[in-house]
Amino acid sequence: MSLFWRIFGLNALVLGVATGLLLWAPVTVSVPVLLTEAVILVGGLAVMLVANAALLRVGLAPLDRLTREMPEVDLLRPGQRLPVPGRGEVAELIRTFNGMLDRLEAERVTSSARTLSGQESEQRRIAQELHDEVGQSMTAVLLGLKRTADRAPESLRAELLHMQDTTRESLDEVRRLARRLRPGVLEDLGLTSALASLADDFATHTGLRITRRFTAGLAPLDWETELALYRVAQEGLTNAARHAEATHVELALSGTADGVLLSVTDDGRGIGVAREGAGIRGMRERALLAGATLNLGPGPHGGTRLALSAPVPGKYA
Repeated sequence: MSLFWRIFGLNALVLGVATGLLLWAPVTVSVPVLLTEAVILVGGLAVMLVANAALLRVGLAPLDRLTREMPEVDLLRPGQRLPVPGRGEVAELIRTFNGMLDRLEAERVTSSARTLSGQESEQRRIAQELHDEVGQSMTAVLLGLKRTADRAPESLRAELLHMQDTTRESLDEVRRLARRLRPGVLEDLGLTSALASLADDFATHTGLRITRRFTAGLAPLDWETELALYRVAQEGLTNAARHAEATHVELALSGTADGVLLSVTDDGRGIGVAREGAGIRGMRERALLAGATLNLGPGPHGGTRLALSAPVPGKYA
């Protein structure tokens, strides 16, 4: 039965019962209306309204659930679906809504994959240009300053040596940026070595005290999963250094029953109720593409704990 006929039937039932009571019940209306008659009429109207409201509430309850669910849907948290209540128009509407979520989630995964792939390609290109063009140019400047300083008079040598030190520091910063844009150590030495290098780099340049806890003998992962783990660790350390006001961070990588678990735990001010920014949304997109689960919440002793659980190849469909 369609929603229209169900609502029409409910109202017809209530009105039919009321009409039957007026026709066969020993109740009349005087002019002017007596108090007892007014009480009976008002009471009957109240009963009709309550019965009609209750019946409509039952009939429209699935639509209320759908209305509450729609604002909560997040394509980066897949699997949110409504139960389908039997058959009919409301059930078909909910089935259509669930099907729409299936299509949107699939399209989001596809578009995110293309976006992140393009982003990684662009980062590799920029890193290559920083290394080949900017790095070589600054190296040439550094050598030129050294030769000039060797031939310069004593009055200028100190200033040239200072410029040489500044140029050397800038060259180191360019190389560090190139390594962050294109994690060559991840390609060459694997995930554990790349995370160790990342932790050392952050500890050196941010002053954070970083504890590493890596389990040996982890299951082999594909390149996309390793890249997702590396980028999430990179973003987690960046957030701890920039926003958490942390002094100590623990970076851990361990095996699980069906994959690996990466966690970044800091002793900062905690995540609170702040809205998720672009960094966290980017981590959720990477987790979604790798078939991983990302959890962000308070740490065991305060601060924030970021955990990414990724499956090994063949255990995620």
